[in-house]
Amino acid sequence: MIIDAHAHLWANHYKDDKRTILKACETFGLSRVYISSLASHYPDYDEINYLNSLTLGFMKERPELISGYVYVDPTHNNKLDVLEKGLDAGMEGVKLWVAAKCDDYRIDDIAEKCIKYNVPILVHAFQKATGQLDNESTAENVRHLALRYPELKIIMAHMGGNVYFGIRCISDLDNVYTDFSGTMIGTGDIDYAFEAIGEDRLLFGTDMPSGGRQCIAQVEEARLTKDQKDKIYYKNALRVFGGRR
Repeated sequence: MIIDAHAHLWANHYKDDKRTILKACETFGLSRVYISSLASHYPDYDEINYLNSLTLGFMKERPELISGYVYVDPTHNNKLDVLEKGLDAGMEGVKLWVAAKCDDYRIDDIAEKCIKYNVPILVHAFQKATGQLDNESTAENVRHLALRYPELKIIMAHMGGNVYFGIRCISDLDNVYTDFSGTMIGTGDIDYAFEAIGEDRLLFGTDMPSGGRQCIAQVEEARLTKDQKDKIYYKNALRVFGGRR
């Protein structure tokens, strides 16, 4: 069994993305894929509704394979309505992207609602040498949020974009998991994360429609036992999403 905790539909080519994800499920034996739909960095209200409708539509088309994150913009005054509507429709987590840093005070009511529903927040977190967006979270922001809400389940995406910085920031925080989605992650990064935090907080993710085959290769080539690989492939995800399934 393999559960992909991090994949996407992009609004400008969502039909192709769906085909890519379904082909990957068939080719690599993915049992379930958790998706969010994205478009612009700073979406308006209508865009948020449209993107979540794409996610829900794919969930309804392939309920045996596809689960979803509610995409919310913390700067919107209807964010809790959007969140509750999505979760009540069967979504199993919340996606935060780059409209606000994840430790912004406007995240607090979202975090509290996720604790109430027992669902995780998937936080895009990336440390860049150049091109960092104004409101793009790093692992430090994830740490601040996790300390503020120790009951909140957080998935720090992409190992924070820099495994050596990102994992150090969250190593002592049991409520923070991390995925290694994205093509920048190498096998050595998984080995480093395993040594730093163990296998119980590592999640398999691809960042599809990018990624896929190399993410499986990274796990297979890492210095891990079969049981440790199984935790990363699916057992940890079952625990993270267990509040809604």
